[in-house]
Amino acid sequence: MKQTITESYFIDQLVGDEYNNMSYEGAKALFNWFEEFESDLGEEQEFDKVSIRCEFAEYDSIADVLSEYDSIDSLEDLRDNTTVIEVPDSEKLIIQQF
Repeated sequence: MKQTITESYFIDQLVGDEYNNMSYEGAKALFNWFEEFESDLGEEQEFDKVSIRCEFAEYDSIADVLSEYDSIDSLEDLRDNTTVIEVPDSEKLIIQQF
């Protein structure tokens, strides 16, 4: 049994409660990334908001990421180590935490 997850539902689940760690724009960018990922993979993914919240984090800028990860020196270095999703029209980044 599968349920189709709409963009608005996805965003509401990541933005709409006390465990919010993502902006509306960030959640939208992440939804689009998942849509593309599923298309490239040719397989649907299960929606698990807790897993997504634990696995992905939004940062205001690359400087914020660099301050948290001592082993990373640049955006290119970050891309070499994990998934990086740029939030359109901002400096914000979503990364798959490692």
